[in-house]
Amino acid sequence: MRFLALALVLLNVVLWYGSGKSAEYRQSSSVATGSLPRVGSLKSSGLYGIGASSVENVGNGIGSGEILAQSCVTVGWFDSFGAADALAARVGDSQLRNYRVQEKKRELLPLHWIIIPPQPGRIASEQLKRLRKQGVDSYLVAQGENRNAISLGLFESREAAKSVLEEKKHQNLNAVLVNFPRNQLSYALSFEARPEFVEKLVRAAEADYGNKFEFIEINPCEGVATPRENP
Repeated sequence: MRFLALALVLLNVVLWYGSGKSAEYRQSSSVATGSLPRVGSLKSSGLYGIGASSVENVGNGIGSGEILAQSCVTVGWFDSFGAADALAARVGDSQLRNYRVQEKKRELLPLHWIIIPPQPGRIASEQLKRLRKQGVDSYLVAQGENRNAISLGLFESREAAKSVLEEKKHQNLNAVLVNFPRNQLSYALSFEARPEFVEKLVRAAEADYGNKFEFIEINPCEGVATPRENP
């Protein structure tokens, strides 16, 4: 009986120990066979620092929240619209964008004008006839504040004008020296380019045009996006 009782005790111990190990084994197996984290979730959690797509964007500048800045360039002056347009077509390449020709009315330095001051129309016409008979190069001013004046010559040089004026006075002509205002239509070429290409394009344009430009304006283009700031 003692042997039988001891055997029952040992059997109970074995069954209790076995049932505990079985539950522990089942619990470990369920963890081992569960679903693994997806690769995408690892990237989004930052385990790799920068995902593959982010590395690609850094390389080509796309998706970084920044549009590369453009410089707006204007050069002039050209004597005609066609000259500016033709030059843009010749030197323009993939680096020159949105070019256009601008027309502007410019006030130039006045000329020096020798005239006989305005008179009543009939008197001015009679004097003009006498002057032409004498071989004096002259014409009647038909409009403006000096209407009915007699023009005796236009000069760029003030010294030359003053010399001729003295001659006319020696001929007993009541001549005076006044300014002759003048305007000129001029044309400028405007275009957009990356800052690192601006100097190259301007030099190419000057070389092709065969002259130095009177002015060159370079400014950042308005409306170009700047690097995006994170909130």
